[in-house]
Amino acid sequence: MYAPRVFVSMFGALAVFAVATYFLSGSLSGALIKTAVCAILLQAGYFGGVLYLVWKEAKERSGSKVAPARSEEAEKLHVTPFNSSEPFNR
Repeated sequence: MYAPRVFVSMFGALAVFAVATYFLSGSLSGALIKTAVCAILLQAGYFGGVLYLVWKEAKERSGSKVAPARSEEAEKLHVTPFNSSEPFNR
């Protein structure tokens, strides 16, 4: 996630939310309060998403201790040669 893009997207979404809330409610102070609450919820969601990605990566790395044995088995598999009728295999 590219940080400037995240911030621009977040501020854009908050601006659209603020304008829509103002037009729906007609109250500037209510729109600002609701936009502040929306900003907190956006940040909480972003933080939760980052925590999930870190947790997922840590889970994959802890399970990778078994992976080298699997790759050794894959190296032992017999590979059939190319078909001799192909022009680059003469």
